[in-house]
Amino acid sequence: MTAAAVPASSGWVRAMPVVFVLIWSTGFIVARYGMPYAPPLKFLAVRYALSVLCFLVWVWAARVRWPRERAQWGHLAVTGILMQAGYLGGVWAAVRAGMGSGLIALLVGVQPVLTAVWLSMRGGSISRRQWAGLALGFAGLVLVVLRKLGQGGEVNALTMGLALMALICITSGTLYQKRFVAPCDVRIAGAVQLAAALLATLPFAALEADSIQWNLHSGGAMAWSVLALSLGGSSLLYMLIQRGTATAVTSLLYLVPPCTALMAWLLFAEPITVPTLVGIALTAVGVSLVVRGER
Repeated sequence: MTAAAVPASSGWVRAMPVVFVLIWSTGFIVARYGMPYAPPLKFLAVRYALSVLCFLVWVWAARVRWPRERAQWGHLAVTGILMQAGYLGGVWAAVRAGMGSGLIALLVGVQPVLTAVWLSMRGGSISRRQWAGLALGFAGLVLVVLRKLGQGGEVNALTMGLALMALICITSGTLYQKRFVAPCDVRIAGAVQLAAALLATLPFAALEADSIQWNLHSGGAMAWSVLALSLGGSSLLYMLIQRGTATAVTSLLYLVPPCTALMAWLLFAEPITVPTLVGIALTAVGVSLVVRGER
């Protein structure tokens, strides 16, 4: 099941960005449920291990052929370390160290702009419409998370370093995958990427003194992380990167904080202000301009 194997005109392909944003937006919701009961890297290590097991069962049931080229294995492993271990490890560790979800969302939300600047420096074609969309999307993102900024000493050398590491990892991982990873079955890609992330995370997880407290909250967070975020969200991200440009795909991440804000309002009764609604509208228009500019 490669990205290229699905016809571009199918309803599933048109729905992929929407489904991806909805799934990816639950990441901070899951963190809110599970973080109080588990150290971040141990939680992620267990998540990676269970996800690899699920992908291996899926690969075996579908009788998918593994890549024969050694280089393909290496490229998939690099993207797994960057986009799973580096990105998620940095985000979860920053939140655990005291950085609020609003600020980490804003910092990681710089990724579409960073990606566009890099591609432009490398001779890529970014239209004026897309630059305008990136600017509008970022402005909307700032409005969405503005209410949560500056709440209680969340910025220090440790949290800022972890957030910047996550930003650099997800940006470089996206660009690396688009440049070096040849299209292959998404189940194979998921198994290899998450196995590499597991190996990279285990040594750091072993340094955490606390253990996971298993209960309804942590167990539910783990189940959703494995089944929805790893098997669903990560697979969709891989397929979207294979099908589209890096700028258009990363612009979808602008929609994640606004969508998360709506989910927090529905699930936790967190208030939504007028600036938040304006920010959501600006973000949606900005992403639309980027995607339409690609077409």
